[in-house]
Amino acid sequence: MMNKNVVINGIMGFIIGDALGVPLEFKKRELFKNNKVTDMISSDRTGIKGVWSDDSSMVIATMKSIIDNNGKINYESIMNNFILWVSNKDFIATDKAFGIGRTTFFALGNYYNKRCDRITECGMKGFNYNGNGSLMRILPIAYYAYYKKLNDDEIYNLVKDISSLTHSHKISILGCFIYVLLVIELLNGKEKEIAYSNVRRYKYTKYFDLDIIKYYDRLLKNDISQLNIDSISSMGFVVDTLEAVIWCFINNDSYDKSVIEAINLGNDSDTIGALVGGLSGIYYGNLPNKWLDCIVKKDYLLKLINDYYNCIK
Repeated sequence: MMNKNVVINGIMGFIIGDALGVPLEFKKRELFKNNKVTDMISSDRTGIKGVWSDDSSMVIATMKSIIDNNGKINYESIMNNFILWVSNKDFIATDKAFGIGRTTFFALGNYYNKRCDRITECGMKGFNYNGNGSLMRILPIAYYAYYKKLNDDEIYNLVKDISSLTHSHKISILGCFIYVLLVIELLNGKEKEIAYSNVRRYKYTKYFDLDIIKYYDRLLKNDISQLNIDSISSMGFVVDTLEAVIWCFINNDSYDKSVIEAINLGNDSDTIGALVGGLSGIYYGNLPNKWLDCIVKKDYLLKLINDYYNCIK
């Protein structure tokens, strides 16, 4: 039985990582090399601490859909919630929405204007649309797959469809799939190094061609944690993001250290901080109260996570 605290720690760990990273987003790593940010600071965008971005908004919108559909996945409902986020400012921390990526924006336009025959074909298909916009919102799907005891085919098909709402290219789908498999390993109680090793050994050729898998060679053929930090990119390309996330997670030994390492990579710091925060929250727990208490709409988020847990358990 999945412990509710593991769901709270994972989702709130994700949101804290997001909020820690927002003030550092788009800033060059060199700015922090000798002066690391080690605490929650206010964002230039809002002037207050604890504000989360599009990463958390899309996770919240996904969870709310699953709650409203009594623990079931409804793609139309998820997309409708994404539309409410963009057009109605639902699921945001303050009255200012920010951070939507161009691929997500174009895909939501396809859905809203009925330009796709099937909802899972609304996502952008070209190579240049492989940002991290579907990876950033996949964590609730990992919990869902774990609790519902989905088999490999069911996990793959669900992840493919969820990613393809906005990001249809196989590189994006594989990035989401790897992250989901890693989360499930952690939820099964595996040590993080064993979990990563198991993910590396997975037979991805069952679902993906070698020309897609090769983009993840540094993660899957090799041990990403052995690389020097200077060779780890923190840009928005989904492969770069996943490499940075797993590098930070494996190379640190606490929630605090993992997310601080992640945000100080700069560039796409909110997304990397969030995704590292999700893994580290599941694995370590022990979310710092000083950060948790800073999070805007904390009580709303905790109630939502509780409702989400109750509808999938």
